[in-house]
Amino acid sequence: MLNNTFKIVYLIGLILASVIRGYYTFRHRSKDYKINRDTLIDSLFLRGIGLVMILPFIYIFSSWLDFADYSLPDWTGWTGTFIFICFCILLWRSHADLGKHWTATLAIRPGHRLQTKGIFSYIRHPMYAAHILWGIAQILMLHNWIVGYSFFVAVISHYLYRVGKEEQMMLDEFGEDYRKYMDSSGRIFPRIKRDQQHNQ
Repeated sequence: MLNNTFKIVYLIGLILASVIRGYYTFRHRSKDYKINRDTLIDSLFLRGIGLVMILPFIYIFSSWLDFADYSLPDWTGWTGTFIFICFCILLWRSHADLGKHWTATLAIRPGHRLQTKGIFSYIRHPMYAAHILWGIAQILMLHNWIVGYSFFVAVISHYLYRVGKEEQMMLDEFGEDYRKYMDSSGRIFPRIKRDQQHNQ
């Protein structure tokens, strides 16, 4: 049941994230693709993640999964809250910067331009980074062996399966421009740019 602060905060954050994703999904809902490399495995991953996202609701509104609870200090919940806020900001910024070119599947829309501005000037896959932050926040906020870790495991598995395929698709489409972009940005963590003049 809704019996602690972090369950309530998590629920509020989940609603906010759903509003962000829903707004941009509705705004750019075209399924007109220039390239579509969606696979059955990728579709199964996305459906699995969708199912895993139901677990926090079961946990928050029932006692069915309470047998897997464990205790952590309150500071972990507040740390998770901060990370969840960072996730929401990064999710919003990713959608805002990518605009109409975002797709949930492994696809490229007609007229897609390589996005290297905004958050994309630092990392190539900010949405993956955002969802990994969500997974970490869930571990810290929902102290349950099943619910806490479920999303993180699902998202990391999907990321490891898909990110290489996504980058290959971008290389096939944008060639040397994307290769140069890869050299100047990190995948999900900003690349540390060393001052070459200082090192000479």
